[in-house]
Amino acid sequence: MRSQLLTARRRLVLELVANGYTSTQIGRRLGIHRNTVDRHLAEIFRVLGARDRANAVAIALAVGELDTHQIHIPDQQREAAA
Repeated sequence: MRSQLLTARRRLVLELVANGYTSTQIGRRLGIHRNTVDRHLAEIFRVLGARDRANAVAIALAVGELDTHQIHIPDQQREAAA
């Protein structure tokens, strides 16, 4: 069962962060301003006790806010890791 530390919108922002999107790209994708994305990130960091994006993703995976299947690895990286 998924924990409920984050709102659905903040979880979506974090999922996009986990997939390598910048704040500007996330804003465009969600139809919101980059500053709004950054405010969501600040709240995500606060709620999770994270210090940066990578730490937030790691904590979110550990506590069940994100699942590994939500992180998409580009084929080139997948092949290089094999």
